Amino acid sequence: MRSVRAGSIALLVITLLAGCGLVSSSGTFHDASLPGGDRPLAGAKLVVTSKSFTEGVLLGKITATYLAAAGAEVIDLTGAPGSASSRQAQLNGDADILWEYTGTGWVNYHNQTETIVDPHELWQRVHDIEQRENDLEWLPPANFNDTYAFAAAAATARRLGVRSLSDVAALPVADRTFCVDDEFFSRSDGFIPMLAKYDMPYNDPNGLPAANVTRMDAGVVYPATAKSAPCNFGMVYTTDGRVKNLDLTVLEDDKKFFLPYSGTAVVRDSIIQAYPQLRALLGTISERLTDELMQDLNGRVDIDGEDPSDVAYDWLRTENLVD
Repeated sequence: MRSVRAGSIALLVITLLAGCGLVSSSGTFHDASLPGGDRPLAGAKLVVTSKSFTEGVLLGKITATYLAAAGAEVIDLTGAPGSASSRQAQLNGDADILWEYTGTGWVNYHNQTETIVDPHELWQRVHDIEQRENDLEWLPPANFNDTYAFAAAAATARRLGVRSLSDVAALPVADRTFCVDDEFFSRSDGFIPMLAKYDMPYNDPNGLPAANVTRMDAGVVYPATAKSAPCNFGMVYTTDGRVKNLDLTVLEDDKKFFLPYSGTAVVRDSIIQAYPQLRALLGTISERLTDELMQDLNGRVDIDGEDPSDVAYDWLRTENLVD
């Protein structure tokens, strides 16, 4: 298999973008073509960036590979360190396409505190603000939601008879043990407000005693939850590959506390106007992405050690989207 390297053009762009901190993690993706050899983006020049965590890089690699297969000249700047650099590059016009999350747009970018539980409504609100204020087009969201959740080992969930957070709240206090990381514990929309929503007030002997909560690094929460020690319930991200790999049962947020974080391809207005065919092409990707699929793809990178560009290319081929 051949890999497309961004080459001297990418190096030039990386130099130009150094001021805003945007540097590609690898700048590579696989060469491919659309079935039948169609090239609806012939002549287009596009810069694809992404955030640096696994899922962001995977979405960027899928996008770069697919749009290049459609005929575009793509500069791959996936894996920009931190969220701010990729976002700022797009705001500056230095990057054209970036996958974002509706919850991130609502809370982090626009400092909104209202909890909107309907994913489509939240997307529409973010879409309208971003188009009005930043000339960015948030395309219709994909079918996955990378939000916060609580999970238990499958055997523990069966033993305790829990499927939802309300079920957890009905357990004896001694069984309500949680593992969380410091960031989630301290968030204004995080652990303590969630406990209040489910009538388990923190540091209350009849709700959730402080001794029932273990704070640890986010990466340690998953194996601790799988072992049910020191906690029965751990904070997870719903599309993390470890959910499936460790056989964790994600509990339903039946009172709708957590904000949706639907994955969404974001394109600069001037680019979508110049190449309106991007709507259909990116929609072809979005409609196939689900929570379970993202768990599988993320797991192939984080657990099996595969390269994101290989995983992206393999998935596109499996879906018969590229040759």
